Amino acid sequence: MLDVIIKNGRVYDGTGNPWTKTDIGIEDGKIVFMGNLSGEQAVRTIDANGLAVSPGFIDPHVHSDLLCTVPEVHKIKALQGVTTELFGQDGISVAPVSEKTKPLWQKQLSGLNGDIGEWPWNSIDEYFSFLEKSKMIGNAAYLVPHGAVRSLVMGFEDRAATKQELEKMRLLVEEGMRSGAVGLSSGLVYPPNVFSNKEELIEICKGTAKYDGCFVVHIRNESIHSLTALDEVIDVSRQSGVRLHISHFKIIGQGNRDKFKKALDKMNAARQEGIEITFDQYPYSAASTVFHAILPPWMHSGGTEEMLIRLGVPEVRKRITEEFKTNTEYENWVLNCGWKNIIITSVQTTSNKRLEGKDMIEISEIRQQSPEDAAFDILIEEKGNVAMVIHWGFAEDVLLGMCHPLQMVGSDGIFGGKPHPRLYGTFPRVLGKYVREEGALTLEQAIRRMTGAPAQLMRLKDRGLIKTGYQADIVIFDPDKIKDRATFENPLSEPEGILAVYINGKLTVYQGEYTGARDGKVIKSIPSSKIDTVGTFQAR
Repeated sequence: MLDVIIKNGRVYDGTGNPWTKTDIGIEDGKIVFMGNLSGEQAVRTIDANGLAVSPGFIDPHVHSDLLCTVPEVHKIKALQGVTTELFGQDGISVAPVSEKTKPLWQKQLSGLNGDIGEWPWNSIDEYFSFLEKSKMIGNAAYLVPHGAVRSLVMGFEDRAATKQELEKMRLLVEEGMRSGAVGLSSGLVYPPNVFSNKEELIEICKGTAKYDGCFVVHIRNESIHSLTALDEVIDVSRQSGVRLHISHFKIIGQGNRDKFKKALDKMNAARQEGIEITFDQYPYSAASTVFHAILPPWMHSGGTEEMLIRLGVPEVRKRITEEFKTNTEYENWVLNCGWKNIIITSVQTTSNKRLEGKDMIEISEIRQQSPEDAAFDILIEEKGNVAMVIHWGFAEDVLLGMCHPLQMVGSDGIFGGKPHPRLYGTFPRVLGKYVREEGALTLEQAIRRMTGAPAQLMRLKDRGLIKTGYQADIVIFDPDKIKDRATFENPLSEPEGILAVYINGKLTVYQGEYTGARDGKVIKSIPSSKIDTVGTFQAR
């Protein structure tokens, strides 16, 4: 007797092939049979007549690294069909750390990844053990974060690395790859990654390429200098041999819209050259990140505590205010988007909770301050732990990226307060709005972008497709009813139209409700290298 039979459904296998009508048999967490199972018995049988049966959705850009251990918070990912997530994004994540750098990262990441108290780990191996003991709802893979590695070697210093420091960072990246990471990440607008140069990126990416890992990167600029920033990481891939993936691809600001197609053309040209490049994108024309990202890079030297001290100095505040108006050398959200399009979504203190969901012009009026002074004071009051949403662009550009064959769907979801609706709505939104309502993608195309494509990026051996022998990560949904309900005004509204979600063969969502199952696994790469020499570096 089988554990589960899913019968009569239209099976979309994740490759982009047309659907096929076939039954699926599940046993011991795996797909063991596909075909006619009309004469077989199972502990549970689901009749999927009229429904779509898909591989579990794989989210290649998330910030669930800590809150995946809190089921009541994290369950929204399973409720929208996500069965696997890729942690360690933007070069700013939770391992590796040392006893010296751990407190810095706990403060730095609280507004982005949440706060679960003490971190009982230092190494990536120890972090993986913590996740396994925590009994996650879904599966998790990990990227070695550039910033965590850099801070182990040279702290949050605003300078170029020496040759010896470059080697130490590369060895740490290689150590992370041997621990089971699937690649390396960087966010070249976030400290301390922002202080690196191309030479540093090439060197650490050589350590990733050695183990066939991917380089997942938030490029140095997504607005006026976006094409130059894209050229930088394409050349990093060219010189290091690493596979390249662009995080949350977009072009910020109305005056830069002409660069959107040019950027896609650059990626096509890189492919023609033989560089394996892809990108992820969320289906919204608004971004979300930590609020202190509005500040110039020089403000972040030394980490969060020194940044907060500087924010209290009148001369420094005056300098930043002037830079907001004119400086195009960094990712200037204020200049590109305006204060009206910057919305506070999450704060820590009770006294500032009334600000969540309001834009900076509204907040300046409430606080009777200029937007600049309000921003500086909020950061000080919240000790830097503030998140924001920024309306950056146009729906037409989102659609242009979504229809590109190198695109895959990623949420970049951030928990807390009144978050960006992408946290609750990304995957159903693509299937409801862009497939059913607008016809921009076929269902086969959309599902491939959510399953087979990210599985290929992560080099997953037995996930991302519906195939005999693969893990039974499966979503069953009604293509005529699936839709997102989360909005910027009401971002915590759960989606509709998903009947069931199986994670490693366990029923995790049924009739739109979380069942309480916690059968997720840590997915580790199996590194292989032609180079036998193993280098190690002891963090300071």
